[in-house]
Amino acid sequence: MITYPAEFNARKEAVFTALAQVDGGGHRLRFPMLSFRDFPQTQARVEAALSRAKKQPKGRLGAALKRWLVRGQYNGARRYFLRHPDRVAVAWNGLGGSRAAFLQGARDAGAAALHAELAPFPGRITLDPVGVNAESGVPQGPEFYTDWAGQDPQRSGDNWRTVGQGMTARVSRRDDVGQSTEALPDTPFLFCPLQVPDDSQVTLFSGWCGGMEGFLSALGQAAMHLPDGWHLRLKEHPSAKQSLRGVIDPLVQSGRVVLDNATDSFAQVAASRAVVTLNSSMGLQAFFHDKPVVTLGCAFFAQPGLVAPARDQTALNRLFQAPQAIGYDPEYRARFMNWLDQVYYPAFHWTEGQPAEADLPGFAAKLAAARAV
Repeated sequence: MITYPAEFNARKEAVFTALAQVDGGGHRLRFPMLSFRDFPQTQARVEAALSRAKKQPKGRLGAALKRWLVRGQYNGARRYFLRHPDRVAVAWNGLGGSRAAFLQGARDAGAAALHAELAPFPGRITLDPVGVNAESGVPQGPEFYTDWAGQDPQRSGDNWRTVGQGMTARVSRRDDVGQSTEALPDTPFLFCPLQVPDDSQVTLFSGWCGGMEGFLSALGQAAMHLPDGWHLRLKEHPSAKQSLRGVIDPLVQSGRVVLDNATDSFAQVAASRAVVTLNSSMGLQAFFHDKPVVTLGCAFFAQPGLVAPARDQTALNRLFQAPQAIGYDPEYRARFMNWLDQVYYPAFHWTEGQPAEADLPGFAAKLAAARAV
């Protein structure tokens, strides 16, 4: 049986329902379980969860209340799973705040835990017992994928490309960001689809850049090293609530950076010579267009050979200085993407108002993997 905090989101609840279906039922926590009898690890666990909370409390009173709540949730979850060690704790994302405290409480009680998150491929879902994004359980290095593929052509061929069919750019929530079919220039350019500034991918995993402003500053410096005739093309995220124009406009004034919020994101990927990203899923999706990718932040796919990781400003400048030389290993990519398709991301199709369709054997395998950790 699984136990999970309620999300009040139909798609997320459908994922939990499918997991419960293959695990003998589910216990939905409409309200958090609270306990204020501490364990020796409570303070450290609470501080770790709070440091990663997406919504940081305002003021001393807000911070005290948030700490009180997360403390109660950690202790409550740990005591619950001490009583029910056979149950699997499942939470959406679970990297910070209350959900992180819930999962950590389960782990400290000796129970299995599973993180759920959207997948970068259509019709798939992330279910990982280790974590999500840069903290996921995706193996690092080509050796694993070479061993996994063996001599099986289904694991080294182009089968993975089918999972990208039907992939479309996000519908914009902003009037100044669209997905039109504007003509793109013939001049060579690098494309950088920007991310939501307060997303956990940016706040937790931006690495040496230190956040969105640091990322844009690094790009501005690197753009000055592009060869004559090249430019860097930026597009703001369709879901970002606030514009980054105040930071972007000075870069545009350099003459080496263009902001194109109008043209379809995947059209810009397809027309580019390479994609540059902090750690956006669009960097992974650029594989379907056979584009070299440069990553600046931490990501499970930021592996040399799959992409060109820029570990510091000097490395980034060097890549921009010779953009035509940025490359990748196509065999490594094929094995990696086939593993994601065939093993890592189980199928999950959900349309509002209709029953979800889930790869139940794949969901069961993820629960088994959680219990094996």
